[in-house]
Amino acid sequence: MASRACDGCDTNVSIAGGIANIWSQESRPTEGIVLELGDDTEHFLCYDCIDQLPDDQEVTAADVAALGDPS
Repeated sequence: MASRACDGCDTNVSIAGGIANIWSQESRPTEGIVLELGDDTEHFLCYDCIDQLPDDQEVTAADVAALGDPS
């Protein structure tokens, strides 16, 4: 299975598609998705980062940038 870095935490997570483990038939779940946000930007986020996004407002790129900010 292929992997991709999360735009929020920069952790590599597995994604579906590609031919990466075609012969071993290893099966791992996809650990993230691409989201189109309220400001018309797209970001690949792992499920842990998605859970940290605000529920009470339209999510923007600034919210994604705040995920990686340690402050």
